[in-house]
Amino acid sequence: MAVITKELAERIAHKLDAQIVPGGAHDIARVVHDGRLVAFFGIRRGSKKDAGHDHIPSQVFLNPSKARLLGQCPLSKADWIRIIREKGKLS
Repeated sequence: MAVITKELAERIAHKLDAQIVPGGAHDIARVVHDGRLVAFFGIRRGSKKDAGHDHIPSQVFLNPSKARLLGQCPLSKADWIRIIREKGKLS
């Protein structure tokens, strides 16, 4: 299974131009497209950088391996927009 670490979660947020909103134990990454909130996910603020963020793939409408590719760069934001449109998550 493709583990999403804190570092990878932060890269995904950056790639999707997410607005980071500080929260309690998690910062919230809010992804807006065309003025509409299309996805959001929490990023743990703890010191354990290798702690899993297994919730992120489902919250960005991808399987774990595609979510990992999004953070590692082979998958672009435009690719992600196309994928979620095909899944009916974005009109």
